[in-house]
Amino acid sequence: MDFLYILATAIETAIGPIAAVYALAAIGLNLHFGYTGLLNFGQVGFMLVGGYGVAVSVSTFGLPLWAGVLASIGCAVLLALLLGIPTLRLRADYLSICTIAVAEVARLVYRAEFARDVTGGVYGLQGFASAFYDANPFPRGDYGIGDISFSARDLWMMIAAWGLVLVASVVMWLLIHSPWGRVIKGIREDEEAVRSLGKNVFAYKMQSLVLGGVFGALAGALIAVNQQTITPDQFMPQVTFYLWAMLLLGGAGRTLGPVLGAVVMWFLLTVFDETLRSLAATGVLPFLQGSDVGALRHAMVGLALLLLIVFRPQGIIGNRKEMLVNVK
Repeated sequence: MDFLYILATAIETAIGPIAAVYALAAIGLNLHFGYTGLLNFGQVGFMLVGGYGVAVSVSTFGLPLWAGVLASIGCAVLLALLLGIPTLRLRADYLSICTIAVAEVARLVYRAEFARDVTGGVYGLQGFASAFYDANPFPRGDYGIGDISFSARDLWMMIAAWGLVLVASVVMWLLIHSPWGRVIKGIREDEEAVRSLGKNVFAYKMQSLVLGGVFGALAGALIAVNQQTITPDQFMPQVTFYLWAMLLLGGAGRTLGPVLGAVVMWFLLTVFDETLRSLAATGVLPFLQGSDVGALRHAMVGLALLLLIVFRPQGIIGNRKEMLVNVK
């Protein structure tokens, strides 16, 4: 078993564009839950409308890519308003049910036959990000150090994705350390106390939902651009629970918590995946089939997360006080 190959592959995945995409979506979820106390189980819905905002704008309506990105942001704001106006006054458990239901309904609408002319239905859309890759400043070839290397295409995508993660992290830090951020954290701690001070709690919750949703939509747009194809079934409810695992792993209520969580999560997933495949190929685990690896690696990562929750529930860099709030 080639441990250096497994380590190099895990590092490539942990710092690759997909890890950045999930980090960006988890930053939005951190604003919802880590800072505002909103139990949002439908973050994947914002990723869905963000990805299709780009794909539909470019493929179906022939708009430029930058207009597609603006459409993604607009779709996220619209979804946040449609979701938040009737639900943000609900208690945490009811809010979580509503958010996951809205995300799943949106997925079914986008894959429905009546929407096929616009969204491509179950077949989705493809070939809409050529303008992004045409602007790639890196000549063709591989770039990296030692066994860790990326193609020019992946390097260009990584710079764009991690650049957005950096911008989002800076924006989050500035917001949370502003008077607005103190109100948001106050809502998480004691909503009634904030309301007694004359603050419009509903308006602040809505602002948090919109901004976190925009981060999720930008992550969805990055997925679409990275893959050059998009289908509704890419945005299953499991994606939201990946994001929750990353957030809790890194530490909720910390600016870099979701970023660290995404990197570590993808590193662990890849290490387990490559290790299991190597053991199966060398005959050490002859009973293990290739189709079993995916399920088993998630079980192993789940066990690691279980141990983390038991021994360090606040996450890697989290503050234990962040986990003791009375989320409403």
